[in-house]
Amino acid sequence: MSFLQDLAFRDSASDRRQMARVHSASTIDDRRSHISRARSYASTSATSVSISGDISSQLHGGYSHPLARSWQAERQLTKSMLIYPLFISDIDDEETLIPSLPDQHRRGINKIVAHLEPLVRKGLRSVILFGVPLAAGAKDALGTAADDPHGPVMASIRLIRQRFPQLFVVVDVCLCEYTSHGHCGILREDGSLNNESSVDRISDVALAYAQAGAHCVAPSDMNDGRIRAIKLKLIEAGIAHQVVLMSYAAKFSGCLYGPFRDAAGSVPSFGDRKCYQLPHGGRGLARRAIERDIGEGADIIMVKPASQYLDIISDAKEIGKNMPVAAYHVSGEFAMIHAAAKAGVFDLKTMAFETTEGILRAGATIIVSYFTPQFLDWLES
Repeated sequence: MSFLQDLAFRDSASDRRQMARVHSASTIDDRRSHISRARSYASTSATSVSISGDISSQLHGGYSHPLARSWQAERQLTKSMLIYPLFISDIDDEETLIPSLPDQHRRGINKIVAHLEPLVRKGLRSVILFGVPLAAGAKDALGTAADDPHGPVMASIRLIRQRFPQLFVVVDVCLCEYTSHGHCGILREDGSLNNESSVDRISDVALAYAQAGAHCVAPSDMNDGRIRAIKLKLIEAGIAHQVVLMSYAAKFSGCLYGPFRDAAGSVPSFGDRKCYQLPHGGRGLARRAIERDIGEGADIIMVKPASQYLDIISDAKEIGKNMPVAAYHVSGEFAMIHAAAKAGVFDLKTMAFETTEGILRAGATIIVSYFTPQFLDWLES
C-alpha cells in the first residue's frame, strides 16, 4: 500500500468509527464527504513531507522523459561535431589492425575510398589525416617525406577531395612521424629542439598541405611561434582566406599517446617531449599558449588530451569566447574505455557518450574521436 493510500485508509476508518458513535445512520453523501477530506489531508501531509522550502526544489519532472532529458543539455552531440582520425601509410594496399588501438587500422591509399564510402553515407563530415611512412629510408633528420608530393598525405588529400567533395579534410602538421629521431621538429647537435628551424620547416609543410587542397591545417608540434609563421605563409600564398588554421594550442605531455605512437610510428628514439609539450599541472602555461595562438591568427584552438583536461577546455572557451574549441579524445583515453568495457566495468556505448558529453559540457564544440564510426550509428538510433 502506498503512503497516500495508507493515510487515506487510516483517516477514513477513523472517521467511520466516529460516525458510528455519533450517528448510527449516516447518509452516503456524509461518507463521501469524510473520505474526500481524508484524501485532501493525505495529499497535504505527503506534500509537507517531500518539500521543505520553495516549490522550485522539485526538479524530477523536468527530466522524467527521455526527450525532456535531452533538452537539459547545453550542447548535444551531433555528427557535424566529429572529426575522424585516419592513419595513411605509404604502402598502397596496406590495411593493418593496430593492436593497442581497438578497431583502428593503418591503411594505404588504395584502401581509403572503400573504408570511407559507408561512413560518408552515414553522415561523416570530417577526417584528420596522419601520415605513416614505412618504406625503408623514408625518414631522415629533417622529415623531408612530410610534404613529398607523392607521399601518402598529399596523395590522400587529392583523392578524398575528388571522391568525397562533401568531406572537410583536416591534416595534422608535425614532423615526428617523418623524422629519424621521432621528435616534433629539427634538432640541434646537442639533441635539443631548434625552434627557429622547426617553425620554418613546419610552416612549409602546412603550406604544402593547404596548396594540395586541405581545408584545414592543424599544427600539433607545439613549437613557439608556428601559428604566426603558418598564417603569414598562407597570406603570402594568397590562400589564407580559404584555409582554416586549427592550433593544438594546449597539448600536454603524458602517457596517453602510446597507442597513437604505435599507429604512426612516432616514438622518440631518445628522450621525451616534455620540453615542448605542456606539463600536466601547467594550467597557467596552457592559458598563455591559448592566448598566444589566438593572437597569432589561429581560427580554432584545440586541447589535447580531452577528458583529463576538462578545466583547460573550459579555460579555452572562456579565453576564446568567439572561437570554436576543439578537443582531441586521444588514443589512450579511447583504449582505456575499450579495456574497461571488455572487463565488464561498464557498457562501451554508455561510457563513450558519457565521456564525450562531458567534453562538450566543458566547452568543446568539435571532437576528434576514434569513436566516430560508432557515433554515426549510435546517433542515428
